[in-house]
Amino acid sequence: MFDSVLIANRGEIALRIQRACRVLGLKTIAVHSEADRGLPHVHLADQAFCIGPAAAARSYLDQAAILFAAELSGAGAVHPGYGFLSENAAFAERVEASGRVFIGPRPESIRLMGDKIAAKRAMRAAGVPCVPGLDAALSGDITEARRAAAEAGYPVMLKAAGGGGGRGMRVVRHEGELADALSVTSEEARRAFGDGSVYVEKFLAAPRHVEIQVLADAHGGAVWLGSRDCSLQRRHQKVVEEAPAPGLPAATVAAIGERCVEACRRIGYRGVGTFEFLVENDAFHFIEMNTRLQVEHPVTEMTTGLDIVELQLRVAMGEPLPISQADVACRGHAIECRINAEDPTTFAPSPGVIDEWTTPGGPGVRCDSHASAGYRMPAHYDSLLAKLIVHGSSRDDALTRLRAALEDMRVGGIKTNIDLHRRIVRDQAFMAGGVNIHHLEQMMAGNTSP
Repeated sequence: MFDSVLIANRGEIALRIQRACRVLGLKTIAVHSEADRGLPHVHLADQAFCIGPAAAARSYLDQAAILFAAELSGAGAVHPGYGFLSENAAFAERVEASGRVFIGPRPESIRLMGDKIAAKRAMRAAGVPCVPGLDAALSGDITEARRAAAEAGYPVMLKAAGGGGGRGMRVVRHEGELADALSVTSEEARRAFGDGSVYVEKFLAAPRHVEIQVLADAHGGAVWLGSRDCSLQRRHQKVVEEAPAPGLPAATVAAIGERCVEACRRIGYRGVGTFEFLVENDAFHFIEMNTRLQVEHPVTEMTTGLDIVELQLRVAMGEPLPISQADVACRGHAIECRINAEDPTTFAPSPGVIDEWTTPGGPGVRCDSHASAGYRMPAHYDSLLAKLIVHGSSRDDALTRLRAALEDMRVGGIKTNIDLHRRIVRDQAFMAGGVNIHHLEQMMAGNTSP
């Protein structure tokens, strides 16, 4: 359906997409801000267009500029990567209206799963277990809110219907806190997402964050590609991810995976996606679906041996999936560390020029990054600098390789969180596997083993 792809993103994911395009013989068009003129994927692209100044709002989020570049270049498709416009249904519609292929789900699927309430309804209908709570937005009436919270059972979580990224969420531990929390959460949701709708669900005290990666084509084919554990988080932002999720019963994970595939078929989902769950006492509770490529997709690639981005491109080209569920086998264990340019104490971004850059290598070691010595880390975007991924025959083997890889990695000139990762991989609870979503912050506060 197309022979060229405009990559509407930057950094390591733009380079990753570009490499997959090359495997398929597709030409690539890069769009970039003035600050990103020197990025590797820009120089490697068949065509490149500057679409605005450094600020994301005036470049990578400027839909008109991206579409104009697509028109000038003759691009047949647009790949949004992750972040920026990747889950923007209106942008997907504009791409398709221009006669180009949006490399992602259909706009209606993005819109459905972006509405957390509608998504929960759709998942319940497909038999996917959800967090207890009403599948409807609160009207703002405190009596209704009290009734809903009582039915779910305190403590409860108030969540923005159109939210994500850890924003628009508030824990309410007893009825006396509810009125103020409802007002504040609704206003926060309105400001962050343009929608003040809030819903209530049961708050799970110490869950794990577990994901199921799916891939579906336009012909009714769909597969799930194993599980991931993303429980090591700071302020709801993932820091370490691994596949498969350790310690969960294989039969339980398989049953959930099949439910996710069934949900994809029911809603006509196309492309890659990730079902996210909170897991407590081995019970899965759906929280949301990410309708895009995930930052952590490499751990699934390492354990399945599949190129997820290549498969995503093939599905977008109209091809049926070349694999069935019987072809999917997860081997060994993989762990990914997000290497961020940030102060290790305050976690404030640390922009500046990198004067030393040494990445590890060897069997089972992969480093996805756009950086190098001499690269100026800008202050305008996410602080993700690199993804260090290792694969081993077992989780213990992967951890051993990861410790060695982290010791080998050197980044100078700016501050990074490498030392935090070195501490994490020697933490006794993490080494044992199965920590909950609060563990990292507790570890950093000194409330767990060093």
